[in-house]
Amino acid sequence: MSEIAILNLPTSRGANTNTTPVIPLTEADRKPLTKKEISADHPTWCPGCGDFSVLALYFKLIEKRRMHHEKVTTVAGIGCSSRFPYFVQAHGAHFIHGRALPFATGVSLNRPDLHVFVFGGDGDAFSIGGNHFTHTARKNVKLTYVVMDNSVYGLTKNQTSPTSPIGFKSKTDIWGAKDRPINPLKQAISAGATFVARTSHTNPNHVLQTMEAAMDHDGFSFIQCLSECVEFYPGAFDNSNPRKGGKFDLVPADHDVTDEYAAYKLAEDLRPGLFGVFYKNARPTKNANEAAIIADLQGKHAGLEPWQILKKNFDRMK
Repeated sequence: MSEIAILNLPTSRGANTNTTPVIPLTEADRKPLTKKEISADHPTWCPGCGDFSVLALYFKLIEKRRMHHEKVTTVAGIGCSSRFPYFVQAHGAHFIHGRALPFATGVSLNRPDLHVFVFGGDGDAFSIGGNHFTHTARKNVKLTYVVMDNSVYGLTKNQTSPTSPIGFKSKTDIWGAKDRPINPLKQAISAGATFVARTSHTNPNHVLQTMEAAMDHDGFSFIQCLSECVEFYPGAFDNSNPRKGGKFDLVPADHDVTDEYAAYKLAEDLRPGLFGVFYKNARPTKNANEAAIIADLQGKHAGLEPWQILKKNFDRMK
């Protein structure tokens, strides 16, 4: 419980004659943050970028879930989408390229009272950060990773990314991409992520619902959010936008989200694919495992001073 007290202030003579009791202010009494209170720098994305939608819905999530500044934690790597922390007036870090997940893991393990949100793009997440994506998933670190996938390197001005489709023409593939793109959902499922979902910036309600479900999950939750780059890949996801003649097909209502094989099969179709939660399962988190190790070791050294513990460790190394 967070408390704000009315203090008993001393008089000018140093005596305290005020008998006003301390009044605790519970979390329920605190007003939720507004968009104005949580907004920082004005976003510098290109007009029409899908990332604007994701940022706006992150603000809505913070307000709806009554999160306060000291509980909001936003981490990102490098890229257009990874500028996210600059635009959120709260704790966060704009970390180095592809390394957002290791940094966020440290925050999550050290501050179990926080729910860490990590934002990135397809290049940051699946190329230079691909190894960290795999290992954070298999360790099941408690955090939410939202990857705004636009299927192109936008910040560096139009290069083929890990999710660019075959035939996509860019500065690095002027003849059209020949390499098979990765499938983020299949990769996440096979790596061990315990919550895997897909959404699109063109469906705000669905984005908010997906982020809420991911936040409530106890483990590594991964969201692939299709986010159009209007500058270098306009129309990339029109076939998933009903307003542009596409289809926004949901994961079947009878799909068993705990069935890993079924989830893997549903993830086969990439463009446009299905939308919703593909996989969700319970497995011990890295956070819980680490806490158990620490508690066990602390129990073995109960009553000892820190220097005595250090000496025992050194003695064991002789």
